[in-house]
Amino acid sequence: MTNALLILGELNDRDIDWIVTQGKREVLQAGTVLIEEDQPLDALYIVLSGTLNVCVAALENQVVGKIGGGEILGEMSFVDGRLPSATVQAVEECCVLSISRSLLSQKLEEDVLFSLRFYRAITKFLSSRLRATVNHFGHEENVTLLASKSSNNLVENELDHRLDWIRQRLGG
Repeated sequence: MTNALLILGELNDRDIDWIVTQGKREVLQAGTVLIEEDQPLDALYIVLSGTLNVCVAALENQVVGKIGGGEILGEMSFVDGRLPSATVQAVEECCVLSISRSLLSQKLEEDVLFSLRFYRAITKFLSSRLRATVNHFGHEENVTLLASKSSNNLVENELDHRLDWIRQRLGG
């Protein structure tokens, strides 16, 4: 299950509607840098389609991961307030939903229940990512660092439906 689906699964329809109406659909051409390592980030992104590479300067800009549709980007910098630890660049044409950091922060301050659901979702996602990383370094097979797998297809299908609903609302 992608991290966007983990997060969307914790939010209710009204929360998702707010994200869709306040977010901005952006199309990135191949080669476009969406997030630059050690540079301020002013948005949280949901990747709607396309593929992006994740590179780290300390590793001579080697590709350390790939991001696809349904992934969320910028959540770590949003939560901890630190600069991004990697550069994310479009491999092909991509479509993302950009949610302004300032708008999201304002919503979190004004709507306590949204804030509770949002941070619970981010916490579950980061926990899932950490478990996948620990398993990876424990040499377990079939571990994906950037997305965790779900054994519950019914839940995953419902969450995929939510992501499709967002794409349809944005016209793409």
